[in-house]
Amino acid sequence: MGDTRQDDHGHLAAVQQEHWQHTCTDHPGRYGGTPSAAARHAAAVFRTAGASTVLELGAGHGRDALYFAREGFAVHATDFSPVGLSQLAAAAEAEGLAERVTTTVHDVRAPLPLADASTDAVFAHMLLCMALSTAEIHALAGEVRRVLRPGGVFVHTVRHTGDGHYGTGLAHGDDIYEHGGFAVRFFPRALVDDLAEGWDLVEVHAFEEGELPRRLWRVTQVVR
Repeated sequence: MGDTRQDDHGHLAAVQQEHWQHTCTDHPGRYGGTPSAAARHAAAVFRTAGASTVLELGAGHGRDALYFAREGFAVHATDFSPVGLSQLAAAAEAEGLAERVTTTVHDVRAPLPLADASTDAVFAHMLLCMALSTAEIHALAGEVRRVLRPGGVFVHTVRHTGDGHYGTGLAHGDDIYEHGGFAVRFFPRALVDDLAEGWDLVEVHAFEEGELPRRLWRVTQVVR
């Protein structure tokens, strides 16, 4: 017999992928053109670290990827929504940033589409708190470490268990709860620490975003 729990996570992830695809189609530019506060912080961190290349995971329609490109970074933006990435590519072309922005349709449950030690920095704003199992999150963190160069920086944000939506809505197990069609994985602090094992954990910064508000951690960690 197969692993029923793993099958359930796979089905949920497929449903979420379709939901996001429809969301990007029906609401282009859903999050606006202003970069997130996390991206502004990350750009400063990446610049201080001497980074020139950035991989963004879960780039969506590209508000943060475009910001990184405007700041002079070469950006490889990935997302599992072709629609979102097509919007990003069109915006990059319109802004004269096409030479700095590369897009790849990619599901983070699969190995990252980069060679070992091939990028200076990785950014993921709320990507790790999608409908991913604990095993999938650990595998993704391992892939991020694989593609980063020595001294490379990983900045990511996740909603945590102090968030107002944690423990409410439709429960899917593994600290995943669904609201309005969007399934969110909430992080206890222990999971943040586990993902940083073997890295230099520079900062875990608590902040709020949006109207709920969403409560998140912004995590900065560096490859040793």
